[in-house]
Amino acid sequence: MSRSIGSWLSGTQPGAGAENEYQGQDLGLPQRGAGSLATGWTRCGGLLLDWLMAYGIALLIVGGDMQRAATPELAVWFVVGVFTISLFGFTPGQFILGLRVIRVDHGPELTQSIASGKKSVAVGFVRALGRQVLIVFIVPALMNDYNGRALHDRATGTAVVKSR
Repeated sequence: MSRSIGSWLSGTQPGAGAENEYQGQDLGLPQRGAGSLATGWTRCGGLLLDWLMAYGIALLIVGGDMQRAATPELAVWFVVGVFTISLFGFTPGQFILGLRVIRVDHGPELTQSIASGKKSVAVGFVRALGRQVLIVFIVPALMNDYNGRALHDRATGTAVVKSR
């Protein structure tokens, strides 16, 4: 879907072309429904749920002392994120909101099979670790490409898609 109205401030989007009618088309993802790219708000909701869960666990670790919970919260969030994404393909917050992380570096045909659930390709420990390290530095998660994928997903060859 191309823009009919733009400004000189918007500039061009790298990789965006007339052949892309919707976000994720060049990745082999459907436009709507299961397997389509998740919106930014839904991804933020999953992150919020993960942070709240990590905060609760951190409070248990430090005995309810809110002032000492920040570092354990980050550690819990980091470890849970790496292991759940590498093992299951989603974090607890993403699971609740119906999201999952998939690899999109196989080409459009295989990515479409993965997104639709016909094939399963694990994200893997190294990619999950890379995603979490980049998310810790919050800026990559705020910058999106023409598909709406955040920089940490683009750097690791992954995408957050709807699972239902």
